[in-house]
Amino acid sequence: MIRHGLLLLDKPYGCTSHDVVMQARRQLRQKKIGHCGTLDPAATGLLLMTVGRATRLTRFLIRAPKVYEGIARFGVETDTYDTQGEVVAEKPIDGLEMPAIQEAMETFVGTYLQQPPPYCAKKVGGVKYYELARRGEKVPDDKKEVTVYEYRHLEALKDAEMPFLMSCSSGTYARSLVHDLGAALGCGGTLAGLRRTQIGAFQLSDAVTVEELEKRMNSDEDLGTAWVPFDEIQLPFDEIVADQQQERRLKNGQTVLIRDLAGSEGDWLKVRNQRREFIAVGSVVERIGAGGVGVVQPKVVFN
Repeated sequence: MIRHGLLLLDKPYGCTSHDVVMQARRQLRQKKIGHCGTLDPAATGLLLMTVGRATRLTRFLIRAPKVYEGIARFGVETDTYDTQGEVVAEKPIDGLEMPAIQEAMETFVGTYLQQPPPYCAKKVGGVKYYELARRGEKVPDDKKEVTVYEYRHLEALKDAEMPFLMSCSSGTYARSLVHDLGAALGCGGTLAGLRRTQIGAFQLSDAVTVEELEKRMNSDEDLGTAWVPFDEIQLPFDEIVADQQQERRLKNGQTVLIRDLAGSEGDWLKVRNQRREFIAVGSVVERIGAGGVGVVQPKVVFN
């Protein structure tokens, strides 16, 4: 049976996100599976996987905000900004107190330009940063705009380590955030653990492990909260309902006039028909007057 929807998986430690995708393909017995945001091999937690026709929604879901819980280790810096790398500096943390740490963390809340770690999968000229770093070549100073919505400690500092929570825009590097925090405190810092707990509206608590997925598939059990059917997928933008005439036009790639439209020009919209089926993703291409009327152009159509 071909499935279409979202699969919520709890990625284990030590494997790549691609490894998990390959395991899901084997268990679901279908090739068309993608994911909405890579986790490093040392990171664990929520992988949101698009299955079947839902793979066409990956570019929208991947932009959803992410929430992580991690552990910062102070007094040490590594070349990878996490404990998987080589130690490049060690500094004392005598006198480091929680008020100073939290005050420094708050300076990173907001929108700013972040420098990615030298060892990451970001590419320049088709070459990944970590490939340049391993060859001893200089990694470009190519900062990216990110937004940190929340950055705070979860527990007090103990034995140089501190659990923390961060909520951020897609593409934010937790390793860089911890490294930069350590630099701001003057003692250095590295990421000692990371677990993703949320992507947009999707929660880790609803996910299954790879082992549980295999067990349920082999016994033909329901996937429960770990499976979101295609028509029920929540997207990070507003939803509209098309009548029968509008549905025909949308499926033919034609624009439709929508009333009571809250969005602005350029906004994305999820479109359902009157049977509550998910039929398209469109965008507002024109607003007409001030009465909430706008023209919607279908961009992705599902038949």
